[in-house]
Amino acid sequence: MDAQTFLGMEPVGDNLHWQMRVKPELTTPGNFLFGGCGLGAALVALEGASGRPTVWATGQYLSYAPTDSLMEWEVTLAVEGRHVTQGRAVGSVEGREILTVNSALGSDELPVSGVWVQPPEVDRPEDCPPRFLPAMFRNTILDRIEVRIAKGRMFDEMHGEPGSADSALWARVPGHLTPSAATLAIFGDYVSGGVSHPLGLRTMGRSLDNTLRVAQLKPTEWVLCDIRMHALIGGYAQGVAFLWSETGELLATASQSLAVRLWPEGAVVT
Repeated sequence: MDAQTFLGMEPVGDNLHWQMRVKPELTTPGNFLFGGCGLGAALVALEGASGRPTVWATGQYLSYAPTDSLMEWEVTLAVEGRHVTQGRAVGSVEGREILTVNSALGSDELPVSGVWVQPPEVDRPEDCPPRFLPAMFRNTILDRIEVRIAKGRMFDEMHGEPGSADSALWARVPGHLTPSAATLAIFGDYVSGGVSHPLGLRTMGRSLDNTLRVAQLKPTEWVLCDIRMHALIGGYAQGVAFLWSETGELLATASQSLAVRLWPEGAVVT
C-alpha cells in the first residue's frame, strides 16, 4: 500500500487540486485529522504536482478537520528551478483553512555524503512490548499504526515520577506502507507523545507545527522514532525525532512545537 491510498488522497481535475475524506482511522481521539496525516497528505499532493521528491516541508496547523469532513487541497508551485521546486499546499474544509504546508522538492548529485548522528541501542521490534492503547484511542490513527515501545514507559505507567527526555518507539502500518516522505510525516508526529516521559505524567498535545527533513528513503518494515524532547515552558513544548530504518539508516528528522495539557486528575485509563 502506498501513502496516497492509505490517506485516501485523490486528484480533482489536475495535479494541483486534491481531496480526501477524513475517515476515523486518520483521526485523533479528539475526532479530528491527525497532524501527521495532514502533513503526509500535503506531501502526496506536492510530490504529485511537482514530480519531485520531498527535501523539506513544514506545516502550520490553523484549525481542525473534523471526522468525516471532506478536506480539499490546493497546490501552488511558486518556483520551479533546475534541481528544486518550492511549493505550498493549503488544506481547507468548507472554505476554512486548516493546514498550510510549505516545502522544497527535488534532487541533486554530490560526490560526498555522510551521516553524523547515531541510532540509539534498542531491542528489535519483535522483542519490544506492544504499546498499551487506552479504549478512547481505538478506532483512530493510533489504533491503525502498530507501535512497540523500545525506550521509555507505557501510557498507563505515568505516575508522576520524572524520567528521561529521550524515548523511542518502533512504528509500522500492518500491510506496510511503501517508503515515502508522506509515510515518514505520519510517524514523525509521534513527537507529540514524547513530553509525557520526562514529566512522568500523562499529557495531551496539540501540534502547532510539524517539520520533516528527508535524508533518504529506504525499504523498511518498521521505522524507529528516536524522540528527544527539548523543553516545556509556559504550556508549550518542543522536540525532535530521528527516524531510522531497521538497519540503522537515517531516513529523516521530524520536529514540532505543541500546546500541552495534563490529563485530568483521577481520569481512568482503561
